[in-house]
Amino acid sequence: MTDPSTSSRTAGTVLVAGVGGVIGRHAAIEHARRGHRVVGVSRRRPSDLPEGVEHRAVDLSSPGALDGVDDVTHLVFAAYVEAGPPAALVAPNVALLEGALDLAQRHGRLQHVTLYQGGKAYGAHLGAFRTPAKESDPRLLAPNFYYAQEDVLRGRGERDGFAVTMLRPEAVIGYATGNPMNLLMAVAAYGTVCAATGTPLAFPGTREAYGALYQSTDAELLGRATVWAGESPAADGEVFNVTNGDQYRWENLWPRLADAFGVDVGHPLRTPLVDAMADKEPVWRRLVDRYGLRPTPWDDLVQWPFADFIWSSGFDNVSSTVKLRQAGFGECLDSEDRYVELLERLRAERVLPPRGARA
Repeated sequence: MTDPSTSSRTAGTVLVAGVGGVIGRHAAIEHARRGHRVVGVSRRRPSDLPEGVEHRAVDLSSPGALDGVDDVTHLVFAAYVEAGPPAALVAPNVALLEGALDLAQRHGRLQHVTLYQGGKAYGAHLGAFRTPAKESDPRLLAPNFYYAQEDVLRGRGERDGFAVTMLRPEAVIGYATGNPMNLLMAVAAYGTVCAATGTPLAFPGTREAYGALYQSTDAELLGRATVWAGESPAADGEVFNVTNGDQYRWENLWPRLADAFGVDVGHPLRTPLVDAMADKEPVWRRLVDRYGLRPTPWDDLVQWPFADFIWSSGFDNVSSTVKLRQAGFGECLDSEDRYVELLERLRAERVLPPRGARA
C-alpha cells in the first residue's frame, strides 16, 4: 500500500456527502482517524455521528453554505437517492453529484473527488454477467446513473483541475442503519429474529444463489481504500474494483452464521423477507427493551428488498481486484471471518442482543 507520508497530495478538509450511509460513514471515520478535518453532509444528522466528524445539514439538490469551512480539498461522494427504474435514477443522482461539487468548490480548492459505483456498472442488476468483471469491460446499453455521474465528474475535473477516482465495491458490509445496500444488517436482523423466535436459520433465497460465488467489501477496508485513492497519484483518473479480494458461497458461510446466532441451520427455502419480516417489529422492540439495545427503529434497521435481490441472484458475482493491487493498494480480508467478527462487534456495541437471545 502506498505510504501516505510520501504522497504528493495532502488533505485539508474532507467533505463527505452521504455521511449517514455505510460507505460515507466509514470513509469519514478513516479520514478522521488519519487526523484530517472531516465535515459530513446529509439532510438529517445521523443518530450516531462518528467521533471527530462534524456535520452540516445540507440538501444537495439546492446546497447552501458551510459555515466555518473554507479549505475543502477532498470530496468523498457517497450520496444516493432512490427514484425508481434505472432511467429515472440518472437525473436526480447526477444532480446530487453536481450539488456536492458546487458546494466543495465554493468552500476550498478541490484537489480530489472519490466517486463510488458498484456491480451495476457490469450489469449485476440485470442478470448473469462476464466474470471476473474487469474495469476495462465495456459499458452496457441500458441507462445507468454510474456512467452519467462518471462523465460529469471527469468533465468537471478536467475543466477545474482536480483529480478523480471511481471505486467499485460490491455488497458493502459494515455498521450503518437506514442504508438500502448493507447486507451485514440484513444478516444481523434476520438471524436475530430467527434466534428470538426459536426458528432455524434457513437460507431465504433461491437454491441457485445458495451455491453461486459471491463477494463482499468490508466498509473499513473501503474506507482505507478511499483515503489511499485521495492521496495516491496512481489512483488519479482510474476506476478500481474494491472487494475483500476473495469469494464465498452462501452454502458454506450459512452454517457459520447459524452458529453465530446460536440456532440450527434450516433447510433452504425461498422466503421473501419483505413479507416474512413485515410483522417482526414487535419481536425487535422486545429485544431492545429486554437487553437494553440501542433504540434503532425497525424500519431503519434494514431495507429488505435489497436482501431479497441479493439472495435471489443465482449467478456468480465476481470482480477482479488485480488492477487495484497493481496500483498499490494490496489489502485483503477473509469475508467469512469478517461476517462473524462484525456480528460480534454489533453485539459488543449493543446494536444486537447476545447470541441466542430469545424475545
